[in-house]
Amino acid sequence: MLSGGAVETRWIGPPPDRASTLVFLHEGLGAIGMWRDFPDRLAARTGMGALVYSRFGYGGSDACALPRPLGYMHDEAAGPLPELLDAFAVERAVLFGHSDGGSIALIHAGDRPHPSLRALALEAAHVFVEDVSVASIAAAKEAYESADLRARLARHHGDNVDCAFRGWNDAWLDPAFRAWNLEAFLPAIRVPALVIQGRDDEYGTARQVDAIAAGMGGRAETLMLDACGHSPHRDQPDRVIAAVAGFLERHAIGG
Repeated sequence: MLSGGAVETRWIGPPPDRASTLVFLHEGLGAIGMWRDFPDRLAARTGMGALVYSRFGYGGSDACALPRPLGYMHDEAAGPLPELLDAFAVERAVLFGHSDGGSIALIHAGDRPHPSLRALALEAAHVFVEDVSVASIAAAKEAYESADLRARLARHHGDNVDCAFRGWNDAWLDPAFRAWNLEAFLPAIRVPALVIQGRDDEYGTARQVDAIAAGMGGRAETLMLDACGHSPHRDQPDRVIAAVAGFLERHAIGG
């Protein structure tokens, strides 16, 4: 239970006083179940614990108010995320963020990072809005309203399905969101980061990776994956697990 309500959580592996903790931040339509077994596999490979949670308005967590503010990722980075780290007494955290979750991780690391923060592992994170992003998000709206996307998402979000989809989709398609930009947060990030993206990502281009790597105050490593779309942990799980494990070993972060 956080100050804003109840959030759905799952803990994997050793407790935070025995190992570092992977904290999984899901995408704009994600939830605990949509990670499948990836957190279990990465935790087992690294010997780390893992904290997986659904943000407010997603999965089995309490609902959120709509419309979401255009700064909803900033709000998550400054409020529920550090509060959750405190609630679970996380001592050494590695934020593993996918898409919106990656952007939340960058904001958190570049603004008021939790004392436990040690590293970032990012998949398909955005720091600005591209035409390809807007086009794909508009296509998702069409699929939600006239195809089977709502039914498929409802399997993971239940009564939160409209909150999850509209909160994300309406914000990104708001014309004012075109000015959204996180590059000012990057120079203040001092922890190492691994930045991963698929070459076939339908929501963003390699410009996102280049901007993050160039702007980071700390060391950034990049990995572009062939035959891979917006979700590297689903399209290329073995490559992602090996890359993250190697990155953490190089920085002496692990179980």
